[in-house]
Amino acid sequence: MSERQLNNSQSHGVAKINAYFSDVKAKGHRFFVPYIVAGDGGFERLQEQIQLLEDSGVAAIELGIPFSDPVADGPTIQRAGMRALEQGVTLQKVLDFLTETRSTRAVPIVLMTYFNPIYSLGVSEFAVACERSGVDGIIVPDIPMEEEDVLADALRIYNIAFIRLVAMTSTEERMQELAKRTEGFLYAVSVTGTTGARAKHDERVTDYLEKLASFSSVPVLAGFGVSNAKQARTLSSYCDGVIVGSTIVDMFHEGRDADVRALIEESL
Repeated sequence: MSERQLNNSQSHGVAKINAYFSDVKAKGHRFFVPYIVAGDGGFERLQEQIQLLEDSGVAAIELGIPFSDPVADGPTIQRAGMRALEQGVTLQKVLDFLTETRSTRAVPIVLMTYFNPIYSLGVSEFAVACERSGVDGIIVPDIPMEEEDVLADALRIYNIAFIRLVAMTSTEERMQELAKRTEGFLYAVSVTGTTGARAKHDERVTDYLEKLASFSSVPVLAGFGVSNAKQARTLSSYCDGVIVGSTIVDMFHEGRDADVRALIEESL
């Protein structure tokens, strides 16, 4: 059994994310989670991307499921999603791919999907497929905390992390409740609006991230609008790490794999 297979067989879900994050922290690195659109460029390309990202030292990989009405996504990710949809990529096909390739990776896999594809597949069926395929965490941006039990209960059976998002516009009470509920890490949305590269962040973001860090017992990662290593390092000084999407999606689409690796290494 290879080292990757051994690591994979020892834990999954919440436990795997916690253990992997601990290993990254022990190496003295910041937490860097890249977002990529599953199937943008085909599944062979997806396998190459996962391998490169894992080898670059990321803490986890967020795989976006292409969807026809991605309300939280900016233009870069919308275009990538449309390219994947045009190639026939579906949630079921992504789960099948992850099942087939499970033994080839050790890095935690987090799916970002809207609730409609989950509902269409079936919530229980989705949870079972995630466990089988080695998915460790789920992010669902369009299911509010008040309605999340239908999904949270199914994921809990298989110890799959339900990663909550929190916004700068949330009340302090809501921030505390989301920080208490989240598993794996807390996704701190660091802009108001959709995903996409930003030249700079709102000056309020530092107080916001520090407040979340004081509320949360798990790592706080800042996402949305992080586009370069300088921003990643700056935001990471106020929380535990960052999630970077649009910039990496563009780099991979343009074949700039070396730039992806350099961005990660400069951000750690």
